[in-house]
Amino acid sequence: MHPSQSELLKLKNLGLASVNILHSIGIRSYDDLRRVGPVEAFISIRNRGINASRVMLYALQGALLDVHWNDLDPDLKQRLANEADRLLSAQNSD
Repeated sequence: MHPSQSELLKLKNLGLASVNILHSIGIRSYDDLRRVGPVEAFISIRNRGINASRVMLYALQGALLDVHWNDLDPDLKQRLANEADRLLSAQNSD
């Protein structure tokens, strides 16, 4: 197992499939995920043709906060979803 893979696997909400998806978009560490942010990472995942649901978006945020995605504040989830929807819509209108 690659060292960065084990680092990401230690984060809450991230299993091997999620880590492999993150690697496919160039995220190899906690610092990478923090720098990119959960919304941009989610958008990059979707742009690769991976049909990720909002749960993935919430899981990425939870991984950064060390919180299970289901325990995130509902207002935070809504803000994340709104931002992702806005960015996806902007891409689709181009």
